[in-house]
Amino acid sequence: MKNLTFILMGMISLVTISCGGDQKTETTPAPQTTETTAGSESVSSGSYDPKRGLGKFDETNVDISKFDAAMAAEGKKIAEVKCTSCHKPTEEKLVGPGWKGVTTRQTAHWIMNFITNPDPMINVDPELQKQLEICLVRMPNQGLNETEARQIVEYMREIDGAK
Repeated sequence: MKNLTFILMGMISLVTISCGGDQKTETTPAPQTTETTAGSESVSSGSYDPKRGLGKFDETNVDISKFDAAMAAEGKKIAEVKCTSCHKPTEEKLVGPGWKGVTTRQTAHWIMNFITNPDPMINVDPELQKQLEICLVRMPNQGLNETEARQIVEYMREIDGAK
């Protein structure tokens, strides 16, 4: 029921945004954030690391040296509940971008930081800001824990051909 409510709210938002009629309104881009707080981290837009993102995950605590099929299967189950109403496992855009190729464009720890901490990253990451302009909807925080985030990354790796 929550997914249905979320989908309906998203559709209403998109219709409202895209059905402005003949009215011409000026939009101004969101101001560049000079400082964003993510948990206890404070990051200025000049010091943001686009390969790491914002959050506790980095190359020291995310090991993707070996593909884990069982973890990917669990990630697929989580994605079917929390993600596939907005994302497809292909390149096709739904509400959000498709997942095909995401693990070749982003590091695993960046993905985990983003899916567990989307708002602060959207505020400072130029690529995420460009994506927001295309999708028109901010990715909601799904409340994923560390294990769930890791399982989803493994599922994304499977989509991209990891074996």
